[in-house]
Amino acid sequence: MPTAVVLQHVAFEDLGLFAPRLRARGYALQVLQAGVDAPEPLVDADLAVVLGGPLGARPDAEFPWMATELEALTRRVQARRPTLGICLGAQLMAAALGASLEPMGVKEIGYAPLTLTREGADSPLSVLGSAPVLHWHGDRFGLPDGAELLASTPTCDHQAFRLGPNLLGLQFHPEADPAQIERWLIAYDDELNAAGIAPHALRDRARTDGVATARVAPGLVDAWLDQLA
Repeated sequence: MPTAVVLQHVAFEDLGLFAPRLRARGYALQVLQAGVDAPEPLVDADLAVVLGGPLGARPDAEFPWMATELEALTRRVQARRPTLGICLGAQLMAAALGASLEPMGVKEIGYAPLTLTREGADSPLSVLGSAPVLHWHGDRFGLPDGAELLASTPTCDHQAFRLGPNLLGLQFHPEADPAQIERWLIAYDDELNAAGIAPHALRDRARTDGVATARVAPGLVDAWLDQLA
C-alpha cells in the first residue's frame, strides 16, 4: 500500500475533505506534526501533502524546526516527487523551489471563487468550476521558475501553481470541511477581529458556499492523482 505523508502544522488545519479520498485511492496516511516529528519521512514518501498554519514560511531563530522542514521539502520537490501544498504548505513549496514570499498588506479571509488561467482550466482545478473556496492568508508566494500560474483572485494574483504534473501548490483551502469551521473561528478570533470580520458571517457562508464546494472539492484530489507522472 502506498503511503501519503501529511505534514500538519496545527491540529484544526488537517486533511479534512481530502482524507477520505486519499484512503479510497489506496493510500495509507502518515501524519507528521510540525515541530514535533522529524520531517525525514517527507522526503521519499509515495505522496506528500503539506498543510497550512498561522506561521509565515520564513525560518528563523524563533522556530528553528522550520529550517529542517524546509530542507526536507526542498529535497523532495527538487526530485519532483508528488507533492501537494496548501496555504502555508504552498508557500513552503514555493520557497523550496527558490521563489519569493511577501506579505500582501491585507488579509484574504472568507469564501470566494477563483479565476482560472488558461493553464488552470486544463488542470485539476477545473473540477472546482466557479465554486467559492475558503481563503485565509496574508502572504503571497512568488511563482517558481518554470511553474504555471493556475488561478488568481482580485486580492491575490498567485493562488495556485503547478510545476510539471507532480507539484501542485494551492494558496486557498479546498480541503476545509465546512462542518469544522468553528475550530477555525475559535483559533483565529483575534485575526478576525483585527480584519473586521464577524465570525457569524463566515459561519453562515460555510453553511452555504462551504457545503456547496465540499461536494466538488474532493474531486480535485482524484484529478491530481490521475495525472501524476
